[in-house]
Amino acid sequence: MQGFTVDSSEAVLNSSHPSVAAATHHEEHQDLRVWGLLTFLISESVMFLGFFTAYLLLRNMAAEWPPEGTEVELLVPTINTIILVSSSFVIHMGDVAIKQGDVNGLRKWYIITAIMGAVFLAGQVYEYATLGYGLTTNVFSNCFYLMTGFHGLHVFVGLLLILGVLWRSRREGHYSATKHTGVEMAEIYWHFVDIIWIILFTLLYILTLF
Repeated sequence: MQGFTVDSSEAVLNSSHPSVAAATHHEEHQDLRVWGLLTFLISESVMFLGFFTAYLLLRNMAAEWPPEGTEVELLVPTINTIILVSSSFVIHMGDVAIKQGDVNGLRKWYIITAIMGAVFLAGQVYEYATLGYGLTTNVFSNCFYLMTGFHGLHVFVGLLLILGVLWRSRREGHYSATKHTGVEMAEIYWHFVDIIWIILFTLLYILTLF
């Protein structure tokens, strides 16, 4: 009877305080969202893994890689890599800020991250415009445009997530030291984008020189 009384009192407490029940439900919902994001990223990782495997197989079967007429330039991609990798540290500072209840700090670091992401995409567009080969020039160029373009799409989506966080942060109390799952999700996605780019940069640029 005593156990029943305690459970009943907790149920009454939750029912008499809708904000408590709503907060509990919201927290559970956020956890499901994070798991959903992680599941999505795992599926995307498998897709990229397929690209990487196909690229390495084609590279090993080719007599010359990259084929003649498809020289790889390192300057712009290296600058882009520095910018994108650095942005991972910047976006993490935004996560640290909101966990300390600093919404203005969150906005500052996320704005900087958004600018860095936009610069990365602009650099990729510039690289495409100045390359001497196109999508259908040869097998290497096909792999190059496919993988970097698909990654660029992910960067664009990540940029939209960051802008979404900034937009939602305008609402009073939307993010706080105890409520910041949306911020963490954007950060996790951005780190994923950075990791994929490091692998792409190694495969398409660094290893191509050897």
